[in-house]
Amino acid sequence: MKKLYITLSFVIASGILSAQNRQTKNADKLFDRFEYVEAANEYLKLIDKGQGDNYVNQQLAESYYNVFNTKEAIKWYAKLVEEKQDAETYYKYAQMLKAEGNYDEANKQMQQFASMKPNDARAAAFKNNPNYLNKLKSQRPLFEIKPSDISSDKSDFGGILTNDNVLYFTSARNIARKTHGWNEEPFLDLYQATYNENGTLSEPTLVDGINTKWHDGPATITSDGNTMYFVSESFNENKFEKVKTKNIKYGRIFLYSATKKDGKWENIKALPINSINYSMRNPSISNDGKTLYFSSDMPGGIGGEDIWKVSVNGDEYGTPENLGENINTIGNESFPFITDDNMLYFTSDSRQGFGGYDVYLADLTKGTEAINVGEPVNSEKDDFSFTFNTNKKVAIFSSNREGVDNIYLASPVCGVNAIVLVKNATTRKPIETAIINVVDDTNSVVATGESNDVGQKIFEIKCEKEYVFKVSKEGYEDGIFTLPASGNGSALVDAYLEPIKPIITEKEVILQPIFFEFNKSNITASGAEELDKLVVVMNEHPNMVIFAKSHTDNRGNDKYNLNLSERRAKATVQYIISKGIDKDRISGQGFGESELKVQCDECTEEEHSQNRRSEFLIIKK
Repeated sequence: MKKLYITLSFVIASGILSAQNRQTKNADKLFDRFEYVEAANEYLKLIDKGQGDNYVNQQLAESYYNVFNTKEAIKWYAKLVEEKQDAETYYKYAQMLKAEGNYDEANKQMQQFASMKPNDARAAAFKNNPNYLNKLKSQRPLFEIKPSDISSDKSDFGGILTNDNVLYFTSARNIARKTHGWNEEPFLDLYQATYNENGTLSEPTLVDGINTKWHDGPATITSDGNTMYFVSESFNENKFEKVKTKNIKYGRIFLYSATKKDGKWENIKALPINSINYSMRNPSISNDGKTLYFSSDMPGGIGGEDIWKVSVNGDEYGTPENLGENINTIGNESFPFITDDNMLYFTSDSRQGFGGYDVYLADLTKGTEAINVGEPVNSEKDDFSFTFNTNKKVAIFSSNREGVDNIYLASPVCGVNAIVLVKNATTRKPIETAIINVVDDTNSVVATGESNDVGQKIFEIKCEKEYVFKVSKEGYEDGIFTLPASGNGSALVDAYLEPIKPIITEKEVILQPIFFEFNKSNITASGAEELDKLVVVMNEHPNMVIFAKSHTDNRGNDKYNLNLSERRAKATVQYIISKGIDKDRISGQGFGESELKVQCDECTEEEHSQNRRSEFLIIKK
């Protein structure tokens, strides 16, 4: 039932629908009304009669995809891809394969998708990190989970725990209600249950004053417990879109507000930001009650469904704002939940995950990239609708890992992802391959690692303990950085390293070694950092004139080494000039292997590197 709230709207049908052909007329009518279970049965009858074709296979695959019947969806997608299909078919096939844990075959389908849509963000993410799953599986668990005792044999999702120990959630358990053709379950209602401190829940009851004859829920509650924002249908307002060609009335999902008085919900209002042109769903209100987050397929978004926010001032609402590409993708993002400390949990079907829909976390204060919350919250099935009461340290989410959408409880695992960012203290540029040692409060080294190409390294450490990060990199002074005891979550360590300043003698400016790659003369990133120091010195001494000498090791013949060192000398001079130093103040020459610093026949790699050097003689000071 959850996908109903992510991808499509509801319908009331009247009359006869247009059809692909006479044979598929009845099945197409059901499909267009989103009655996928019955539609699949009708398409299967055509298969049994020998009237199946590529179109029928496509409709069967899509029907099973929409109700998350992964095994049957895989069966029909496999038939489809025997012939060339559009890119999205391969993408959907890959998602169904992942949901069944068949990651190798899913990767093959993603490769096909990426080859057809190389500029798609999903394709780019896959090509940049095709082995992402091993990394996800190895990350520290952020939560421990357990099934709740209120789940039924029908869809249960959208749970939110208030500060006064009431759990509101959405369920299709009301068998007195008529069923919906999407998956033959009853229409959704809002329920509530009392949360006990031992983690148990009371018998759920219907929320008075909210439920209608249409789908209702999920909901969000303000911190004072007195205002509810919830989802229902536009048919309540007698608003819908007529499609004359199919004689169908398409409804939309609207957001509503209600206030509590004497323990009862009343004063129900449709929000003015609703529109019959798109749906609004899955609301979450900020702790101060001034910002409402929601998901919508409204125009101006990035993908199919995006996460938005809107300012709230009583009954006045601002203009909705899209949360941007740090959160939204070309696919579907939904079920936002904003915590008291501005952390956003949300669901996505298009980021790299375990399969189906996964739960992600982003720090809106820092604007950092969203991260997958990992196992055990996420699985190869659909995992979604994650909410977190930070005061009670209790999270609620839903998953269909047992075959139907059930509600689970989650408690945070006490641990910290320490994100170390190593940067040049002068230029603020990231420093790669810096060595980082993590020292705990007993002065023991508990972890070691290197910064990556953006200067970052993440360490999993224990919470409520102080740690010291000792960072070193050739050409820089060693740095020591302390991270105070931190609570559960993530913590940032800014590690700024001071460059070692050049030594200025009467005869030369001594820099750290200017490294060149073997047999190459281009200036490397580390070499540029050292040459930048020479630029600073020459700017501080405006009359200084430098002669750069470039040397090679003794590998290769004399002529080749002489030419190589000459090219390196020219590259060095050109780099200094490019930084604004007058060309009359810097010159250079290559000396090949004629002035070895270390005389050796069987040189070690260290000895070779000492010979492969640059010197900066002071001609005029």
